[in-house]
Amino acid sequence: MNKKIRQYIGLAVAVLMYYLIHEGAHLAVALAQGVFKQINFIGMGVQIDVYTEQMNDVQMGIFCLMGPVASILAGWLMTAFVHPICRIRSMVVKACAWYTTLTLLILDPLYLSIYYRWVGGGDMNGIALLLPEPMVSTIAAAIAIVNAILIWKVLYPNYRKAFHYAD
Repeated sequence: MNKKIRQYIGLAVAVLMYYLIHEGAHLAVALAQGVFKQINFIGMGVQIDVYTEQMNDVQMGIFCLMGPVASILAGWLMTAFVHPICRIRSMVVKACAWYTTLTLLILDPLYLSIYYRWVGGGDMNGIALLLPEPMVSTIAAAIAIVNAILIWKVLYPNYRKAFHYAD
């Protein structure tokens, strides 16, 4: 299969997996708390809607925190299994794993450390009900730095070798 096609498939799968993990965690918490309202499809995005009037600050904070926590933990888990993943024969599966891992490791830490300020807050609005916003932003920035190091020192060399030998 053509390299460009593999990359597009990998990117599409990464976006889908991100939404399944991140929004799936929000959904699981909303269902557990008994406040699930509906799933909203907004453009190319997905959002779990809840009955906020039935939630206290701690419930809202936990609801908002679990999406990013699930995404980051899934990225770390995929990083832990980089060697078995890179031994998979399918180039498409490896491309999907590569882009999914990058997305899971980068998206939420960057959002919570920097980008939330320009896109309405989102999860940060709820997380700030549990912890001070500057603290959350600083922790997210530290996680982003750690994840960037993981990408540079662990993921990139392993995937580079896996794709190089397979091409």
